Amino acid sequence: MENYWKKNAALFLCGQGLSLFGSMLVQYAIMWYITLRTQSGAMMTVFIIAGILPNFFISPFGGVWADRFNKKYLINAADAGIALATLVVAVFFIAGIENIGLLLFCSVIRALGQGIQTPAVNSFIPLIVPEQHLTRVNGINGSMQSFIFLTAPLLSGALLSFASMHMIFFIDVITAAIGICVVFFFVKIPVQEAPHTQQGAPESPCAKIDYLSDMKEGLKYIRRNGYILRLIIISTIFYIVVSPTAFLTPLQVTRNFGAEVWRLTAIEIAFSAGMMLGGILISVWGGFKNRVYSMALACALFGAEAIALGLISSFIPYLVVMAFMGMTMPLYNTPSMTLLQSKVESAYMGRVFGVFGMVSSLMMPAGMLIFGPLGDIVAIERLLVSTGTALILLGIPFVGSRTLRQAGKIAA
Repeated sequence: MENYWKKNAALFLCGQGLSLFGSMLVQYAIMWYITLRTQSGAMMTVFIIAGILPNFFISPFGGVWADRFNKKYLINAADAGIALATLVVAVFFIAGIENIGLLLFCSVIRALGQGIQTPAVNSFIPLIVPEQHLTRVNGINGSMQSFIFLTAPLLSGALLSFASMHMIFFIDVITAAIGICVVFFFVKIPVQEAPHTQQGAPESPCAKIDYLSDMKEGLKYIRRNGYILRLIIISTIFYIVVSPTAFLTPLQVTRNFGAEVWRLTAIEIAFSAGMMLGGILISVWGGFKNRVYSMALACALFGAEAIALGLISSFIPYLVVMAFMGMTMPLYNTPSMTLLQSKVESAYMGRVFGVFGMVSSLMMPAGMLIFGPLGDIVAIERLLVSTGTALILLGIPFVGSRTLRQAGKIAA
C-alpha cells in the first residue's frame, strides 16, 4: 500500500509537471515574441491582464466543477482545452497568419484552463496522498514547479533563437498529450470519487448546476469554519504586502546596481533556485508540528529579508538574500495548502481552493496599484523596509489566533 500511493502520486506529479513545462515554454515564448515585435509597454500590460483576469473570474466556477465532477477528468479536460487552443494558433502561424491577437487569445484560454485546473488539482491530491504525507508531497510538487519556472524562460529564449514559434507551440501540444495520457491511464483513485450535491447524494454529470447557489454554499462553509476565513484574510494581506518585493525589485536593481539584463536575469534565477531548494527543505523537514507556526516563521523571515533588500548596497549580497527569499516562500505556501487539503471537507474543497486561487492570482497585481505609483514617489528601499516590517507583524495573527492554532495541528 505504501508503494502504491507513492507510485500513484509520482505519476500524477510527473504528468502534471510535464504538461506545465510545455505550457511555460509557450507562455514565455509568447511574452518574448510580443516584447520583440511590439516593444510596447502597453501591449505587455494587455498580455499580463489577459493572463490574470480570466483566471480570477473562472476560479469560482472551477471550484464548483471540482466539487461536482470527477476531478481527474476535469484536470485532463482543462489540459486538453489549452492544448487545443495552442494547436489552433500553431496552425494559423504555419499558414503565415502571425497575429498578436491570436497570442492574446491563447493567453486568455490558458488562464481560463488554469483557473479550472488549479482547484481540481489541489483537491485531487488529498484523494491519492495520505494526510500525514501531504506536506512532503506538496513540497516536492513546489520544487518541481520552481525548477520549471527556473528553466522554462531560459530554454524558451534559446529555442526562439533557432526555432519558429509554431515549433514551440507543438512542443506544448505533445507534452500536454503525454501528461493527459499519464494521468488518465495510470493514475488511480483508491476509492472511486463520485460528484456530490450539497446534501451529499451522488449527482449525474448531466444534472443542471445552480452556480450561484453552489457558490453561496461555499462561502457559507468558509464563514462557518473560521480558520478558513482567517487564513484567506491573512493570505490576502500577505500577497498585497509582498507585492513590492515581487514587482519593484527589478526596478530597484536597475536604479541602484545598473540596467544590465544579466542582473535582472540573475535575481530571477536566484529566487527560483531558492524556491526549488525551499520546496525540497519543507518536503524533507515537514515543517513544525503545527502548520501555522511554519507560516508565522515564513512571515517573519520574509519580512526580515525584505528589510535586508532595502538596506543592502552591494549586488552579490543582494542576490544571496533574494535566494533566501525564494527558500522562504514554500514555508508559507506549502503549509497553507496542506492545512486546507487536510481539514476542508471533500465536498467543499474545490470551492475553497477556487476562492483561495482568486486571492493568490489577483492580490499581488492588485497590490501594485498601490505600490507601483508609490515606487515613483517614495524610495523603493523605504517601501521594502516598511512592508518587511508589516510582514513580520503579520506572523502575530497566526500565533495569536486560537482557531488557526487548533486547525494547524498535525494529526498524530
